Parts: sequence; structure tokens; C-alpha cells
Amino acid sequence: MKLIEKLKTALLGTNNGEIRDPDGIYFYVRCSKCGAPVRVRADRHHDLEHNFENGGYVWHKEIMDGACFSLMYATVHFDEAQRVMEQEIAGGEFITWEIYQTLIQSA
Repeated sequence: MKLIEKLKTALLGTNNGEIRDPDGIYFYVRCSKCGAPVRVRADRHHDLEHNFENGGYVWHKEIMDGACFSLMYATVHFDEAQRVMEQEIAGGEFITWEIYQTLIQSA
């Protein structure tokens, strides 16, 4: 798995350690059942749905961790510029990139 991460970093570059991907928005979550960290990518062009009622965009995602295989259900609302306005998740919690890195390095 680390080889794949190194290849992605070499090809895409990084932004303070995070992957720089102009077409993707990355979210980091932790399962509330087992504590496993998960990185999830939302494609700006294909995954975001236009929210005709309130403007902006919305992203719905079912996320499964690789440890206990529990499902987490995330909903993220974006403004017209695709900036995160509101995010909620059931079965887990959103975490920062730094916490994600700490968790995967200690595993």
C-alpha cells in the first residue's frame, strides 16, 4: 500500500503532505465503531450534484472502512465555488489530514 501512495505522490505532487488533485476533493474520516481511518475522494466533475433548491452542490457518500467493514454515511454541502459549507456523517467522524496521517502511521 505504501508503494501506491509513493507513486501517487510522485505523479500528483503534494500540498503540505496532502495530495494535490485539481479534480478531487479529499475527506478524511474515522469509523466510530473501530476507529479505522479512511481517505475518500470526491470528483468535482462527476460526484457533486447540483443543489437546485439552495444553490451550490451536495455530495452523498457511503463509506466502508477496511477493518470492521462498517458503513458510514456522509453528506457534504458546497457553495457554488465548491467550498465546503456543511458536512455531516453517521457512523463516523470527519478528521483532519494530520490526524489521518498519525492514525495510519501508528497502524
